[in-house]
Amino acid sequence: MVDREVALGATQRAGRNVSMSDVAAAAGVSQQTVSRVVNGAPNVSEKTRAMVLEAMRELGFRPNYAGRSLRGGCYRAVGLCAYDVTQVGNLTMLDGILAAACAQGCAVTMVEMDEGSAFSLEDASRRMAALPVDAMIIGMSRMAPDFETFDPQPGMNTVIVTMCAHPRVTTVDSDHYGCSKLVMDHLFEYGHEQIRFVGGPAFSIDSKFREAGWRDALASRRIEPVAPLRGDWTADSGYEVGRALAADRTMTAVYVANDQMAVGVIAALREAGRRVPEDVSVVGIDDSLRSMIPHVELTTVRFDLRERGRLVFEHAMGSVDAPIEAVRIPGELVRRSTVAPRP
Repeated sequence: MVDREVALGATQRAGRNVSMSDVAAAAGVSQQTVSRVVNGAPNVSEKTRAMVLEAMRELGFRPNYAGRSLRGGCYRAVGLCAYDVTQVGNLTMLDGILAAACAQGCAVTMVEMDEGSAFSLEDASRRMAALPVDAMIIGMSRMAPDFETFDPQPGMNTVIVTMCAHPRVTTVDSDHYGCSKLVMDHLFEYGHEQIRFVGGPAFSIDSKFREAGWRDALASRRIEPVAPLRGDWTADSGYEVGRALAADRTMTAVYVANDQMAVGVIAALREAGRRVPEDVSVVGIDDSLRSMIPHVELTTVRFDLRERGRLVFEHAMGSVDAPIEAVRIPGELVRRSTVAPRP
C-alpha cells in the first residue's frame, strides 16, 4: 500500500485537487474500485469500501459531479426559482420539495427573485438552465408578462407553481378557487348572505382566484357583491381593513384571503364593539397560525403545502415525455369558533 501521507504530500506539492487516482494510491486499490465506491456500486467488499472511504476522508476527496453528469447524463438536481421564501406558504412548500429531493437522493439549487425586480419566465428559465440542474421549478406568485408565450427549455422539465393553466408547461398549485367554495358554502349553511371579501395585494394570483370564487358563489345566489377591500397579507393590514369594515352594519360575515389578515380583522372588529362570531363571522385561508399562537379559534381552509412541494418536485423530475397537466390540490375546511349563525 502506498503511504497516505506520501500521496497527500504529492498532491499538495502539485497544487491540484485530489483525484480518484490519488485515493486509489492511498488506499492501495485500483481507480476502478474507487469509482465503484463513489457511485455506490454493490460489488465492493465492506473492508475495501471502508479503506477507500477513509482515504477519501483523509485526502479531502470530493467526487467530480460535473464529470459524472457528463457520463451519466444527469446532475440529480432540480432548480427552484421563487420569490420570498420566508413567507409561510413558500417556506412550507420548500420543505416539501427538500424532503422529496432527499428521498430520491437529489439536491435543490435555489435562486430567489427580488420582489422589486422585473420578472419574466424566460429570464428565470435562462438563469436556471445555466446551472447544473436536470429540471426547474418556477414559483409564480404574480403574473409574468410572458406567461402565454413562454416556451420551456428543450429537453428540460419545467413546472410552474401557479393556478393558471399553461399549454406547454405543467402547473401545480393549491386550489385557490375551490377553497372559496368551501368557505362560502360554510357561510351559506349558517344563513349568511352579506359576506364581504378581504383580498391580498392586487398583483397576487392566489388572491385573484379566491376573489373570483367569492364572486361566483354570490352570483349563484343572485347576491350583489360589495367591492372588496385589500391588505398586504400582514395582520396589521387586516387590522386597518377591519377598522373600515366595523362601520358596515349590513354585513354578517367576512371572508379573508389569509389567516394573518383575518386575525387583524377580528381584532379591529372586537375593538369597535362588534362581537365575533355573534355579530360577524370571520373565515380565513391557509391555517398557518397553529405553530404561532395558542388555542387558534379561526375557522379556515387548510392546504397541505408539503404535499404541494412533493408533487411539484415529482412532476419536475419525472419523464420529459409526460403529458402537460394542470394539477390542483384541494383544501380542507377547518371548523373552529369564528363562525356562528347569521344574527
